[in-house]
Amino acid sequence: MGRWSEFVQIKEVGPRDGLQNEKQWLSTSDKVHWINTLSESGLTEIEYSSFVHPKWVPALADAHEVGRRIKRYPNVRYSALIPNMKGLELALDAGIDGASVFMSSSETHNQKNINKSIDETYPVLEEVIHEAKEAGKHVTGYVSTVFDCPYEGKVNPEQVLRVCDRLLDAGVDDLSLGDTIGTAVPAQVDQLLGKMLKNFPGEKLIMHFHDTRGMAIANIMRSMEHGIARFDSSIGGLGGCPFAPGAAGNVATNDVLYLLNGLGIKTGIDENKLQEAALYIQSKLGKSLPSKSLAYVASQS
Repeated sequence: MGRWSEFVQIKEVGPRDGLQNEKQWLSTSDKVHWINTLSESGLTEIEYSSFVHPKWVPALADAHEVGRRIKRYPNVRYSALIPNMKGLELALDAGIDGASVFMSSSETHNQKNINKSIDETYPVLEEVIHEAKEAGKHVTGYVSTVFDCPYEGKVNPEQVLRVCDRLLDAGVDDLSLGDTIGTAVPAQVDQLLGKMLKNFPGEKLIMHFHDTRGMAIANIMRSMEHGIARFDSSIGGLGGCPFAPGAAGNVATNDVLYLLNGLGIKTGIDENKLQEAALYIQSKLGKSLPSKSLAYVASQS
């Protein structure tokens, strides 16, 4: 393991992964204002919504309208979660720049999340990937439960490799590896990345940590020691997976930025603008978010 990269890219997933588990409805206008504020912060990718059927994720039922109304900043990729061809059709009409397809590396979580087996999921995603690439869109493959599954326990890294291999063969541009229930520790990161990096270039890997056990920052540090320089995070630590019982929110973008700034690693993100976006969504949801750095800023204001 070597030193970390001089530049790290943070992908903001709060408007999608953060809001998907919220019971309180956030108005379309509030979402648009929030995403526009995030766009002003220097983030280079924002996953702004999901085109999963509203029956499954009611908090994001206005994905199409949000996509049509947000202000598009030239240096920001606006992506969304796409489950199938119907979702892709709507997302393309809404003007996505990137499509995120998703599946699990554990069979039971895949069944609970997608209502299909892993083998049944591949053809659906392969069609979406093909059509999204034909439309000139960047495609990310999300692989959930890469460390632990809420139903099956520890996940064999070989299962993760198989799923990733199939998605890359199908044409995804990169892979986001998800600690969906937030239970991984750095030793598991070593084990998985030790295998992944023998098979795939590090530039194609994004790490996606939830912070259920408070290990996300430690896991990010360990990932960086393996040369990983791309991470998903959610403003304020907002979020959780509706199909993974007990999962807490994603690691907070604010806390990741505080870490990276402290290490002298460049991100291109304006910390003050990011805190503004975090305080805005916190006020709209009417609850304190788990980010430690956000709590400190709020206490000083």
